[in-house]
Amino acid sequence: MLYSMTGYGRAEGAFKEKTFLVEVKSLNGKQFDLRLNMPNLLKPYEVEIRNKLNEMLFRGSVECSISFKSNGVAKPVSINTALAKSYYQPIMELANELGIEKDNLISTLLKLPDVVSSTNEVITEEEWNAIVGLLHTAIEHLIQHRLEEGKSIEKDLLERVAAIESQQAIIEEHEPNRRVKIREGLVKLLEQQVGADKYDNNRLEQELIYYIEKIDISEEKVRLTNHCVYFKEVLNDKEASKGKKLSFILQEMGREINTTGSKANDIHIQKAVILMKDELEKAKEQILNVL
Repeated sequence: MLYSMTGYGRAEGAFKEKTFLVEVKSLNGKQFDLRLNMPNLLKPYEVEIRNKLNEMLFRGSVECSISFKSNGVAKPVSINTALAKSYYQPIMELANELGIEKDNLISTLLKLPDVVSSTNEVITEEEWNAIVGLLHTAIEHLIQHRLEEGKSIEKDLLERVAAIESQQAIIEEHEPNRRVKIREGLVKLLEQQVGADKYDNNRLEQELIYYIEKIDISEEKVRLTNHCVYFKEVLNDKEASKGKKLSFILQEMGREINTTGSKANDIHIQKAVILMKDELEKAKEQILNVL
């Protein structure tokens, strides 16, 4: 089970004289990074809201917006004249520059954020509980969205690992011939340099054993196989946040593939290594969006 870091959730509900709207969206990010937009009335609850989002979403670049509107009930209001004046000058300059009529300037000012606010309005405990419920619902919708996208990512990652394993099987097919080619190449070189009857066969065999041991890739094959198995085990793990762990496993896989390539000394093995690297890079790109 895999979760993407990308998702969207929304919840709306009416409670007594207000209608509340909660929207949450997330994108990929290395850590939990939250942008929270909400009315000043909810400032006393900001820490609780942030903790709730962090607790349920773990990681990613998250944006949460909470808003509400009164359902036609008249309430005393206050006008922030200082804020309205600060808006006035730049709006006038923009209107003059664009040649826009200024007849509706006052109505425009009054619609700007925090210029008009209800007098002495507070969030009751019942309203706060309603908001908490909507926040939880919106987050659950986002998590479900993450899960759906995670399924496609998981499928792609399994295909990448399977492709790497198939190339490793090709390497195993060509590895025995590699030793034969190495011996033939050394014999040919010696015959060209010193003559067919002027080199010591025993010494040749000793040097050949040393050289083959030096470029042996048995350990790399075993470790790469183990990494692929472990990668698939982690994919099936029930842990929600495992993108970093999977990324570390891919790094280890890359280390074994690179070492195999440096020891290859065979065109077929080199080709397989290149294809493995290509699949590995595609997997790394997908991992960037895994929770």
